[in-house]
Amino acid sequence: MPQDFSFDVVSQVDAQELDNALNQARKEIAGRFDFKNTKTSIESTDKSITVVADDELKMKNVIDMIQGRASKRGISLKAFDYGKVEPAAQGTFRQTIAIKTGIPKDKSKILIDAIKGAKLKVQVQYQDEQLRVSGKSKDDLQRAQQLLRGLDYELPLQFINYR
Repeated sequence: MPQDFSFDVVSQVDAQELDNALNQARKEIAGRFDFKNTKTSIESTDKSITVVADDELKMKNVIDMIQGRASKRGISLKAFDYGKVEPAAQGTFRQTIAIKTGIPKDKSKILIDAIKGAKLKVQVQYQDEQLRVSGKSKDDLQRAQQLLRGLDYELPLQFINYR
């Protein structure tokens, strides 16, 4: 049996669930009367979503659809970083939504300080845009998880590789 137990704190988005949510939103756009004969579209890559709509009201409706579908599929809305609405070709508007993944080094300091400030007997290491929390007691690791869940952090956090 190992001496130390550990888990990783990551910030990631399930790509398949996001793709499913976007496909559901596309189907709703195709079926809604107010979007008939419009140039509304949703394009996606691994790191971003681009929404094109005829006017800002339709843009807002599409964003609401995406948010609703994503939250129903367990994707945190904190993972979306909304760009500004820009004019595009043929009188349309475009908005790019960046998908935040990984915990940047400068943002991880808040999490590390919170764990160290709780005086738990655990060690925290930053590696590859994720945090590794390790300790001798599973109870201390569970307290660290509770602490991180209670924080109002700007990125969605998941806990993986619990050993």
